[in-house]
Amino acid sequence: MMALGLTVLTAACGSETPDARGRTTPIRRPPTLENEFTPVELEATVDVLIAEINESSFEPMQMAIVLKSAVGFWTSVMTAANRAMGELEVTGTVIGPLVPQDDVEVAKQLLNEQIEQTVAYGAQGLGIAPLNDDQAAAIDEAIAKGVHVVTLDTDVATSKRAIHVGTLDRSAGATAGDTLLAMLPPAPGTVIIHGNADEAWSSGIDRTQGAQEVFEAAGYEVLVRQSSWNPDGEAEDVEWMTAELETADPPVVGMLGLFNISYRCAMAAEAAGKTDIPIVAFDFDPKTVDYLRKGRIKATHIQRQYYQGYLVPYILYGIKSIGLDATKEILAPQMVDGSRVNTGLDVVPGDRLDAYNDFLYSIDANQ
Repeated sequence: MMALGLTVLTAACGSETPDARGRTTPIRRPPTLENEFTPVELEATVDVLIAEINESSFEPMQMAIVLKSAVGFWTSVMTAANRAMGELEVTGTVIGPLVPQDDVEVAKQLLNEQIEQTVAYGAQGLGIAPLNDDQAAAIDEAIAKGVHVVTLDTDVATSKRAIHVGTLDRSAGATAGDTLLAMLPPAPGTVIIHGNADEAWSSGIDRTQGAQEVFEAAGYEVLVRQSSWNPDGEAEDVEWMTAELETADPPVVGMLGLFNISYRCAMAAEAAGKTDIPIVAFDFDPKTVDYLRKGRIKATHIQRQYYQGYLVPYILYGIKSIGLDATKEILAPQMVDGSRVNTGLDVVPGDRLDAYNDFLYSIDANQ
């Protein structure tokens, strides 16, 4: 694993290691404090799944959660996955790079190799956060060897993965579009979307199109900037959006960022001297939070990645202990079709930022 430039972050197991007969005690999950941001239905679904697992035979299981990154957005995923594996008393690890790989092709290769290695080391279940559809072959190879696979965050619908857990991207894009739409003057006008047009990333396209449809239906022109995570990406994104803010016809009336680097919209608005343009963001990057506090970003959308990380180990164990069909039946209130669990989206206005931080603190998911 270390040869791949990846780091095993933690190993999760319960206070009692399962013997050959498996678990010897029921799962006992600490209660979650409720507030305005608590996803009550998700919490209830987890409780039902635990109750059914507790009625089944307790079996040992080895699993791994393989992430595309181990920093920023992913820290709460790691916290949650380790918490769930500890409650389940399974043998498990959370794996991901501490230093993001600048070369996308190298990053894809490393992730595929990591999937192969975890299978070789005996994982019976894998939770995988793919980069994009390039992980389909590695996922299918793991499944062919009898490994249960659940994807999180980014889906690989072209693979044979059992279940996907994450934000329903088209719906999330539309929700973000509606948030910004309520802040815009009547059309005509131009809206800049800091999104994705790369067909290799189907989830990114879905989220972008979901937002774009909202604005076009309301009569606005839409400009999509292809988000860039390469070393020069920030400067390139800001330069492009700044130029459009200065020259677009009709003039830009709003900006929407759809990924964790949404704060670049605010940087461009500052560079263009147009700080009165409403901006709506995604995720909870520290820079995004800073712009929220300054009032330059009006609201952000959180993908409940903590719950994605928490659900995946339970789903993997459920598939093993009570079967895939029974697990899907329990997850049905959160499923949008036969294989996707929609964890939903938190809409956080700038004036509710402290309340949302309190919620994150209550579940130990500070970002």
